[in-house]
Amino acid sequence: MHQRLDYMKAAPDAVQAVYALEKFVATKSGIDPRLLHLLKLRASQINGCAFCVDMHTKEARNDGLSEQWIALVCVWREASVFDARERAVLEWTEALTSVSDTGAPDTAYDAVRAHFSDTEITNLSVAIGTINIWNRLAVGFRTQHPVDIAA
Repeated sequence: MHQRLDYMKAAPDAVQAVYALEKFVATKSGIDPRLLHLLKLRASQINGCAFCVDMHTKEARNDGLSEQWIALVCVWREASVFDARERAVLEWTEALTSVSDTGAPDTAYDAVRAHFSDTEITNLSVAIGTINIWNRLAVGFRTQHPVDIAA
């Protein structure tokens, strides 16, 4: 697979707008970094974004999250390592990432509503939307992840 185009060179103003969203999410949203790792990794898994799965796995590891916690994100419903807040974020992430299929069901909203304020839910939703933008750029233009060590 080869990269189709360099979207950063093709439309720098558009990419800067996405970076502005990313900066808000990282510095002003008030979202626990652990939850940000969770939603970024899960959305990237759903979207099949190898570049972002690689990046967010490394970031989570660098921030001290366990290998088990990281590995079990893709099977969170069957894993016992996630607490109720994390499960609510995972469910909301899945609902919004696949919104055309899910319609953002009341069950997912009710789960996130049980743990977060209106502002927090909105900020979580912006964070989910932001990682979905990055995923669409990386998958759509075939952005290649680095290969650290050959298998």
